[in-house]
Amino acid sequence: MRLWGFALNRAGVLGINERNAGYIMPLNPRRLYPRVDDKVRTKALAREAGMAVPELYFVARSQADALRLPDALSAHASFVVKPANGSGGDGILVVDGRYGEHYRLISGDLMSETALLHHVSNIVSGQYSLTGGADSALVEYRVQFDQVFDAISFQGVPDVRIIVYRGYPAMAMVRLPTRSSGGKANLHQGAVGAGVDIASGLTLGAVSGNDRVTMHPDTLNEIDGNQVPHWDKLLEIAALGYDVSELGYLGVDMVIDRDLGPLMLEMNARPGLNIQIANGAGLKPRFAAIDQHLASIPFEADPAARAAGRRELILRLVAPASVSMMG
Repeated sequence: MRLWGFALNRAGVLGINERNAGYIMPLNPRRLYPRVDDKVRTKALAREAGMAVPELYFVARSQADALRLPDALSAHASFVVKPANGSGGDGILVVDGRYGEHYRLISGDLMSETALLHHVSNIVSGQYSLTGGADSALVEYRVQFDQVFDAISFQGVPDVRIIVYRGYPAMAMVRLPTRSSGGKANLHQGAVGAGVDIASGLTLGAVSGNDRVTMHPDTLNEIDGNQVPHWDKLLEIAALGYDVSELGYLGVDMVIDRDLGPLMLEMNARPGLNIQIANGAGLKPRFAAIDQHLASIPFEADPAARAAGRRELILRLVAPASVSMMG
């Protein structure tokens, strides 16, 4: 155990206590948390900054609003319902069709209109809220699956998470839905996280729970070596997340729609750390490289310049000197 801990430290792996005390507390002022915790506000700020986001169909801020949901959705056969202040995918429903007064979920299960209204009522009551207080329910466009990930995903839509440190993309992974995750791209619900080479956008190893894997558990296809499309654009969007949120330690979650291209889904002021297992590398050497870079040159105001500069940093400073977690 002591040797394993030494290996993790030598690889620059960031632990949760160090993340909280050394990065989140000094870089993420609490007053800024509503910018990312409230998804309605996040969408508004993102649109103002020129980010593409899924179209918002309806917001239920009260129980009276919840009762108006069927009329608001009359023109939409597919959509996503999510709590405005939720986290980890809890409370999210993905609907991909309707039959009279029943809705078909991405899992194939049918949900009655009464059950859907009850679920929205629970969201508004705060059942899935980060704070436990009253919440709002968002109903938005359901992203159309880009078939580029068809071989390494099950049912749902994969998303891309990029950790942004002081405005620079630092580490990335693709979260791949599985049968056990119910088609959702959430690691704690059973999705697979595949590391992504920050310079090229090619998938690397992957993590399921806390274990390294090489194949998707449902499709049995190799995860390594798949090209994430629109990679430069995804890096630019992630860098722009810093300008939108003003948070120095940030997770930006994006999806690739087959018709609309990259869309920003949400941001996270407390992104998890399993991304390091997926990449087989620690975050701390990459953060140190960014710190060194910012100490030597002026901060680039343009998000595209930050994204490009970060890829150069990874290639020049991090990759040659990094120590793998696996050996």
